[in-house]
Amino acid sequence: MTDKIVVLTTCSSQDEARRIARHLLELRLAACVQISSPVQSLYRWQGAIEESTEVQLFIKTALPLFDRLSGEIAALHSYTTPEILALPATAGSAAYIEWMDSELLR
Repeated sequence: MTDKIVVLTTCSSQDEARRIARHLLELRLAACVQISSPVQSLYRWQGAIEESTEVQLFIKTALPLFDRLSGEIAALHSYTTPEILALPATAGSAAYIEWMDSELLR
């Protein structure tokens, strides 16, 4: 078991995704951020079913950094209620986990 997590968030554009990713990396709150091709999102918002094209971020970090990372995403994000979900990384290669440890804020 590790303390590593993958945080998911979606952004309205590639520019917003890159800005958030770079900021998290500069603060060492993320070891790696992957930005996906646009994804089609369907969701319920304010009583209606909405559909939009978004950009998905996969943020590799550690659980102790989640609250600060979440706050930074919320402060930079254009959405009123951005998706900020943490998924546990229950296992990983020793080399990758060590690399993450070396890149994250201590």
